[in-house]
Amino acid sequence: MTSTAARPTKRIGFGSKMSAWDLKISPYLYISPFFILFFVVGLFPLGYTAVISFMDWDLVRGSGTFVGFDQYATVLADPKFWTALRNTFSIFLLSTVPQLIAAVFIAAMLDQNIRAKTFWRMGVLLPYVMAPVAVALIFSNMFGDQYGIVNTWLGAIGLDPVRWHSNAFASHIAIATMVNFRWTGYNTLILLAAMQAIPRDYYEAATVDGAGKVRQFFAITLPSLRPTLIFVIITSTIGGLQIFDEPRMYDQYGTGGANYQWLTITLWLYNIGWGEWNFGRAAALAWILFLIILVIGVINLFITRNLVRDEGSRSDLTRAQMRAARRDAKASVAADRVASRTASAERAAHTTHHTEEVSR
Repeated sequence: MTSTAARPTKRIGFGSKMSAWDLKISPYLYISPFFILFFVVGLFPLGYTAVISFMDWDLVRGSGTFVGFDQYATVLADPKFWTALRNTFSIFLLSTVPQLIAAVFIAAMLDQNIRAKTFWRMGVLLPYVMAPVAVALIFSNMFGDQYGIVNTWLGAIGLDPVRWHSNAFASHIAIATMVNFRWTGYNTLILLAAMQAIPRDYYEAATVDGAGKVRQFFAITLPSLRPTLIFVIITSTIGGLQIFDEPRMYDQYGTGGANYQWLTITLWLYNIGWGEWNFGRAAALAWILFLIILVIGVINLFITRNLVRDEGSRSDLTRAQMRAARRDAKASVAADRVASRTASAERAAHTTHHTEEVSR
């Protein structure tokens, strides 16, 4: 009987350690450029603006006097703030609602089997590629009070001209038309991508059951678009409340009208900062706008949470049941791994024992 030599202890080399470190650290290195850039151009200016909002800031000296919440109180007590807030929400509603309806309709048309699909899909994106200043200049001339194209057409059919720059609601419609022209195609492509991800088996089954195109759209397409629609609604809300280019270029002065008919919050912020050189008050207004957007975003989240719950899973389980099922699945996988390792160890021991028997 010969004694078996002790098996040498397996040592982990430097290369194996480097491989393990690479596996753990490399994902953070890959995503770090975004967070570094966000900190430099996003988070730091946000915090710096918050500090300035509590001061009477002097840009030339780069310093200011601490005044507390006086800047916020001054902004909220100014009637211009409430006028700008009303105009902002009015333009936002007049642009976002028609824009989303048109985007869903156009995306549904482009999702059909039509000729030159690539041409039409790229065509809807052309307004988004155009410069905002060019769009604003063209549309401001179209909606001119005296020589605008729109009023010329209205006069040709016997209607009175609309005072697009004097009437507040008319100016909101004109500016919302610019926004719809620019952003409808962008949202259309996002919704079209979501429509193309819907399995075609659903439509085939619905066709076999006798459902028409309209029924399929409301029963299959819209429910499947809920997560994408929520994303589009949230981004449109953020962009709509920060509208600046269109009202800024709507006339030659850029102050929101003689009676502030189309003055928005961002336009007033610009006028306070670079017109009055009051950067402390402008910073306070910027933070008020940030909080307004944050509140509206949270409201959107709570309203739409039930709409997207379990969407795409086609399951009747609640969230607690789904979490329990995931925990059970993880436990089952871990048990299978332990059993596999045990079986491997038993096979290795059996092989060693058989080798010893043969050597004897």
